[in-house]
Amino acid sequence: KMGDLPLDINIREPRWDQSTFLGRARHFFTVTDPRNLLLSGDQLEASRNIVQNYRAGVAIPGLTEDQLWRAKYVYDSAFHPDTGEKVVLIGRMSAQVPMNMTITGCMLTFYRKTPTVVFWQWVNQSFNAIVNYSNRSGDAPITVRQLGTAYVSATTGAVATALGLKSLTKHLPPLVGRFVPFAAVAAANCINIPLMRQRELQVGIPVTDEAGQRLGHSVTAAKQGIFQVVISRIGMAIPAMAIPPVIMNTLEKKDFLK
Repeated sequence: KMGDLPLDINIREPRWDQSTFLGRARHFFTVTDPRNLLLSGDQLEASRNIVQNYRAGVAIPGLTEDQLWRAKYVYDSAFHPDTGEKVVLIGRMSAQVPMNMTITGCMLTFYRKTPTVVFWQWVNQSFNAIVNYSNRSGDAPITVRQLGTAYVSATTGAVATALGLKSLTKHLPPLVGRFVPFAAVAAANCINIPLMRQRELQVGIPVTDEAGQRLGHSVTAAKQGIFQVVISRIGMAIPAMAIPPVIMNTLEKKDFLK
């Protein structure tokens, strides 16, 4: 043992109790902290070294527990947990807030004209494809052809849904048209995620014991995980894409906003 820090801290698990809402909230606020996007390559590498050394049984002299947990979350924010590769910047969890705020805002604003609907649905699905690939489970490789199929299918599905619903809502109240972006995103998630992570459905995802030792691969776990991701992605879109349309539809009738 080097330094004063004990080597029995389980940094493979979140720092806070995940059986409580507060613990989960603190964990995910840390995981999605946009400030991690501003860290330099040297800072990311330093955090990776701290984590990898600690897991190997070596604690840097003078390292505190807070510094260890900080390094763990910085490492988790930038590197794939199974492959160890550095994730492209906009595919990281820390990019979720700024990227989704921008794209969602534009989809909700520019929903009236066909060219802008097509453009922003394409941007959204391109971003989703990067996120889904960057945060896939397991280390099994996925081919360029599989990636291309998933990307084209999801983008086509989103655009087709958006344009189809847009044409159907021409003679309906304006409020209905405002929900087209949400419907398109929900439909695209059902296509994008399973296709982008199809490799997991074919070979399964790694299953480990409590000590982190790999026991094998499970297709059943992959199916369950991907289904939960699809449902959660649709649920996550509701506050940003289903509530603002109702509010804006009311406000735009008021003289003040006009």
